[in-house]
Amino acid sequence: MISVTSKSIDYAGKNLVSCGCSSNANTVRSYAARVNSKVWGRRGGHGAANFICCKNRTIQCRVSTMKTAEPTVNGGTHAIQGIPTGLDLKSYSETPISPSKLFEVVADDLQTLNKNLQSIVGAENPVLMSAAEQIFSAGGKRMRPALVFLVSRATAELLGLKDLTVKHRRLAEIIEMIHTASLIHDDVLDESDLRRGKETVHQMFGTRVAVLAGDFMFAQSSWYLANLENIEVIKLISQVIKDFASGEIKQASSLFDCDVELDEYLIKSYYKTASLIAASTKGAAIFSGADRNITEKMFEYGKNLGLSFQVVDDILDFTQSAEQLGKPAGTDLAKGNLTAPVIFALEKEPKLRDIIESEFSETSSLDEAIKLVKSCGGIERAQELAKEKADLAIQSLQGLPPSIFRLALEDMVAYNLQRIA
Repeated sequence: MISVTSKSIDYAGKNLVSCGCSSNANTVRSYAARVNSKVWGRRGGHGAANFICCKNRTIQCRVSTMKTAEPTVNGGTHAIQGIPTGLDLKSYSETPISPSKLFEVVADDLQTLNKNLQSIVGAENPVLMSAAEQIFSAGGKRMRPALVFLVSRATAELLGLKDLTVKHRRLAEIIEMIHTASLIHDDVLDESDLRRGKETVHQMFGTRVAVLAGDFMFAQSSWYLANLENIEVIKLISQVIKDFASGEIKQASSLFDCDVELDEYLIKSYYKTASLIAASTKGAAIFSGADRNITEKMFEYGKNLGLSFQVVDDILDFTQSAEQLGKPAGTDLAKGNLTAPVIFALEKEPKLRDIIESEFSETSSLDEAIKLVKSCGGIERAQELAKEKADLAIQSLQGLPPSIFRLALEDMVAYNLQRIA
């Protein structure tokens, strides 16, 4: 039996770490679906846009008795009511979700965002814009602003709003600027040469320009944030910037520390990844005028999606090639950053501790450590952790009415798990 347990830790009123994974969970969701159809057709704009669903769908599935699986807008499967725990990784590999279509329902919003970002950043300083553009054009999927738009539209429908507000759109721009600034600074701190297969900003322009570019984007985003004139959102996003620094400090202070616990890893992952996503989704709901119950559920959705994403990224660092990752495989471990797969493997293999504490002083010791992580069940247990957080994210969407935007939010969770299926 594979199990993961950890105590519950409360941070700023949010239960961040509550983990109880089990390979023989009480409720196991297992289904396989085959969808024979065209992708949803799209006519016109958003909100009340006319979406048509092509006929001739053939669905074959096996699910728990709690619900019926249905096809989603992106080609995955979606259950309308009563999401149980135990999402099945295998099901996602059988019904692949296309990344290119994942945010198709907010494509116009993202196109507008891209234009506005160039105007906001480039108008101030062309050199800084060139540096930021290195990140903007490096193949990112604009996941965070897309989530802002999806939650904005899903909650706007709940409240009867016909379209997004200016504040919704500005929030998405602020979130992307903050994310971009954090990537630029992360690459400087990590001394990374590549980002998504392209040279990093500090490699192209030097460390001084990279640091200034990141600082500028943080400052610019803060100025636009203040102009939103919503104290709840201002506090929410300001906390994110603080969390980034806290996450970097926690990571730097625990390098090569084989006694690091799962709780600490999850808190660090919240600071560095999930905090911004949670703030994005909650802020979007706030600007739709949703009540506190909905805004908190959107926070929980973003938090758990972000944690699941980080765990999946940490798994891929061991399972994908350098070409797939856009950076050398095993980079985090080589630098002493111990992630979920390593933490789990350390519980079973004492030799792994010796190798890590030696800081890979011997030739080929890094390759040996990677093999030990894989052979000691570290990958499988990390997969269970990613699935548990995905379950919690899905459950948080139950307060939203059925819509193409809610379907896309669920597909985002499924797409993340599909990366390790």
